[in-house]
Amino acid sequence: MPTSPATGRPGSPVEEPSPNGVAEPILLELVDENGVTIGTAEKLSAHLAPGRLHRAFSVFLFDEEGRLLLQRRALGKYHSPGVWSNTCCGHPYPGEQPFVAAARRTAEELGVAPALMREAGTVRYNHPDPASGLVEQEYNHLFVGLVSGSLRPDPEEIAETAFVDPAELARLRESGPFSAWFQTVLDASLPAVRAVTGESAGW
Repeated sequence: MPTSPATGRPGSPVEEPSPNGVAEPILLELVDENGVTIGTAEKLSAHLAPGRLHRAFSVFLFDEEGRLLLQRRALGKYHSPGVWSNTCCGHPYPGEQPFVAAARRTAEELGVAPALMREAGTVRYNHPDPASGLVEQEYNHLFVGLVSGSLRPDPEEIAETAFVDPAELARLRESGPFSAWFQTVLDASLPAVRAVTGESAGW
């Protein structure tokens, strides 16, 4: 299970530049329990305990051998730094379709576009992060697909990457921390994962 450090292009900003050159905070889309938009909130404030339910996405990409692409989150991230997690996760901008956001952030973080990506359902969860005290109250849109080509991870987002089969994932989970949401989103995505990777991949 070789891992690769991130050495790609510089990171994307935490704040978005406005036309007048002043950085503006990133807004998330708040939703009700049915995933219906009810408003917006600044990104960090939505994660302060007890958390506010907001729209998110999680991506699981696999290579041609059926191995899952993991990322270890950069140490400089404000939430869950230094832990392993799924290929990509994040939040759509208000009004942005989750599929579009998932493809956009995958390209921004990993420097490669998915070769194939399909919807894999949604999952709602509430996961506090003991280390930071932040809370993930998320209505999460799941996507599964394939990736090919060379990765160019953004070092401000990703410390390293690894392609793992199920046995290698199990060993990696014994040796280091994973994101609080990882198992929840993986379990919810498994039917779509198996459809994409086939039985021989072992998922």
